[in-house]
Amino acid sequence: MKLVSWNVNGLRACMNKGFEDFFKEVDGDIFCIQETKMQPEQADFAFEGYFPYWNSAVKKGYSGTAIFTKKEPLSVSYDLGLDKHNDEGRAITLEFEDFYMVTAYTPNAQRGLTRIDYRMEWEDDFRNYLVELDKRKPVILCGDLNVAHNVIDLKNAKSNVGNAGFSDEERGKMTELLNAGFVDSFRYLYPDVTGAYTWWSYMFHARENNAGWRIDYFIVSEKIKDRIQDSIIHKDVYGSDHCPVELDIEI
Repeated sequence: MKLVSWNVNGLRACMNKGFEDFFKEVDGDIFCIQETKMQPEQADFAFEGYFPYWNSAVKKGYSGTAIFTKKEPLSVSYDLGLDKHNDEGRAITLEFEDFYMVTAYTPNAQRGLTRIDYRMEWEDDFRNYLVELDKRKPVILCGDLNVAHNVIDLKNAKSNVGNAGFSDEERGKMTELLNAGFVDSFRYLYPDVTGAYTWWSYMFHARENNAGWRIDYFIVSEKIKDRIQDSIIHKDVYGSDHCPVELDIEI
């Protein structure tokens, strides 16, 4: 099964920058999107052969997630089942016979870590949510998790210590998630690969110089890690400040 995830930084804008071409070329069984920045009724496009599921923020032009899947799920749920997390369209869960597919757009802690308290609440609630799902059947999580877990996961680690996305608090929560029975698919296969990034600032020619961060993930339940076939970063696909990531897995 081929699973794809991409923070498109506005789906309507990305549609004009090659999104549809990549969507058709990659031919994913499930294609997950973060930061759609739109409501479903604003879509003047459709992807033939896919069932669409949207979770849009109450605030227009902000956040939002979507999943397009070739196979219709057994059930669909949105957010985490807690009212405090229901307004920003940050998570969708599809239940299939053998696994749960979850896509998430984790809240950014913001410059100066002004939103770190909410981020920590989200992290704890989201981890608990995933752990409960994992008790029923294996989980595959993908999305922009807004954290570079280790020094190897960003170009300029020293100068970013304590900044949003590389604070001790955020990195610690990623460690807690993995310790709760989950595996970072890319590092499982490629523990020592450097220069593997999924997001680059639009400033200072960051992408041209590959001065990036790896903040987009496929994370799977420990119990299915041996089914991972490949975890791919499509670094040469443009259209957003993020590139798509892919998981090939037998499930």
